Amino acid sequence: MEVIRIEGVSKHYLVGGNQVKALDGVNLTISRGEFVAIMGPSGSGKSTMMNILGCLDTPTEGRYWLNGTDVSNMDDDALSDVRGREIGFVFQSFNLLPRYDALENVSLPLLYAGVPREERLRRAGEALIRVGLGERLHHKPNELSGGQRQRVAIARALINNPSIILADEPTGNLDTKTSDDIMSLFAQINSAGNTVVLVTHEEDVAECAGRIVRLRDGRICNGC
Repeated sequence: MEVIRIEGVSKHYLVGGNQVKALDGVNLTISRGEFVAIMGPSGSGKSTMMNILGCLDTPTEGRYWLNGTDVSNMDDDALSDVRGREIGFVFQSFNLLPRYDALENVSLPLLYAGVPREERLRRAGEALIRVGLGERLHHKPNELSGGQRQRVAIARALINNPSIILADEPTGNLDTKTSDDIMSLFAQINSAGNTVVLVTHEEDVAECAGRIVRLRDGRICNGC
């Protein structure tokens, strides 16, 4: 079953009076339960692709179906609702709130969804145990290592049972051993049935995925 399908997707920007094609007629299908890495050099369109897949932006041309819903032309409020229900984000910089402990950080998406506090904290605790941080529930970000902070971010991404986990350079701020540990965790999450889409420029990180999609000059070129 398809989770992501994009057809003829292009994204154009005006830069200094000139039109730049960040994406140029991209077609891509990702099935439920896949682990896909999107790779490419700087300027290849990776960030634009991530923003469109994550419903942070809409295409200039083409259509995007997420879990069967056409999100191509939704307004900002509708896209925000889709993001909250369908997508779990993991970023290079973790994006944790320093005043909150791990449990509170992970529970935040449920707070925005109106889930009662007791239920929020119960589910957040389960998510943290799932990523191996059952002993760190009440530690704040500055009391955690980089790898532990990324695990908190991954637990937060999982909390709403999203259709996809979208990870943007999730090992970019980590050393090699910690990066390997985080990629092993993504593999475990994928093995449990979650769809994972990883955006990276690192070949060894991409090789952990089941499929690599390569971008160059705004187009998919898996032979390049």
